[in-house]
Amino acid sequence: MDFRTASTAALAYLGDAVIELLVRERLVEAGYTSSKALNAHALDFVRAPAQAAAMERIAPYLNEEEEGAFRRGRNIGHTNTPKHATVAEYRNATGMEALFGYLHIKGEQARIKELFALAYPQEEKK
Repeated sequence: MDFRTASTAALAYLGDAVIELLVRERLVEAGYTSSKALNAHALDFVRAPAQAAAMERIAPYLNEEEEGAFRRGRNIGHTNTPKHATVAEYRNATGMEALFGYLHIKGEQARIKELFALAYPQEEKK
């Protein structure tokens, strides 16, 4: 698949899966063991408001190409917005998903992990 010709919707779809996998890895590494706890904590990462906030944290670190991938995703014509998110949050979350899908297709796993760590900084353990 060529990242230059992939549809923006396909990039966002793929990026959603990439982010989901990173979230699941983070939660398992944190020691959550029950599916109920894993699913509940995953929502703290993957809901549109959380992704929009995460995107704000990584935006200053993006290069020009990455900003372009984000904008492509953000500008998809959205017809349905989840009830727990504003239109702006949903658009920014979709942009973040497109960015991660774009980076995945390019094979930039180290960059994906770097941006994920910036997007969702881990809390210090006491």
